[in-house]
Amino acid sequence: MSAPALPDVVQLAVPGFIGFMVLEILIGRFTGRARYETRDTVASLMMGVGNLAAGFLPALGTGALLIYASEHALLDVGWSWPVFVVAFVLNDLRYYCYHRIAHRMRWWWAGHVNHHSSQHYNLSTALRQEWSGHLTFAAALWAPLVWLGLPVSMLVFVNGLNLVYQFWIHTEVIDRLPAPIEAVFNTPSHHRVHHATNPRYLDANYAGTLIIWDRMLGTFVPEDADEPCRYGLTSNLGTFNPLRIAFHEWAAMLRDVTRPGLTPRQRLGYVFGPPGWSHDGSRKTTADLKAASARRAAAHLE
Repeated sequence: MSAPALPDVVQLAVPGFIGFMVLEILIGRFTGRARYETRDTVASLMMGVGNLAAGFLPALGTGALLIYASEHALLDVGWSWPVFVVAFVLNDLRYYCYHRIAHRMRWWWAGHVNHHSSQHYNLSTALRQEWSGHLTFAAALWAPLVWLGLPVSMLVFVNGLNLVYQFWIHTEVIDRLPAPIEAVFNTPSHHRVHHATNPRYLDANYAGTLIIWDRMLGTFVPEDADEPCRYGLTSNLGTFNPLRIAFHEWAAMLRDVTRPGLTPRQRLGYVFGPPGWSHDGSRKTTADLKAASARRAAAHLE
């Protein structure tokens, strides 16, 4: 199988995204199961447009790393349907790793936080994407896959499929799916947990397409009907300005790093530590919030 000309599946899917959003709005009008707020939706759409525009920026260092990895690949696996399947599964694992780190390291969280900034959970939330992906160098996680011999264009294509898949799981319209699907695939129920700010749901369900990674690696938390998901951030922004949404955490990180009187290690902690880390313990990480919630629950049972 020779190298095919692969389309940009995300751009091809944009009309479908808009169509399904309209459908969800109509369903919400009749059932109340989809909640939209005009300013929030417009902000999400603007974030999506900005993300597409940012995609045309050069990858610079990341691009050079992938080219180097490709030129020094261990294998030449070629192009075939089995290789496509392997590429999809390995890229899905790569996405899980990226997603987990993006919630646990502030440098990557500074970009990813945009996606979690809405207090609503609907299909427009899926389009609320970061503008600073190239700045974080997160695409460097592709390098091991390229080094193994998977073509860069194939990885870009299967990653596009992964992102398109994730669109439909941003909804409250769909409840639970049949158990075999819930066991293997990421679903609206699983992803609602990921977007929730309830302490028990924090840092869970990082999956892209396959929920098996969370089940295998100890980060799976099921949705509990007795505890509805609350969406947004642990400290919400209170703005619909796309520029503030896109860059607020970068600005906050810069302010922290340049604070007077810090040691070099403390400054690095504000960049590479978990979100919410502070040198004096004045802030709370998600681990702190979960631990405090567990203590309250234990005290309530006594």
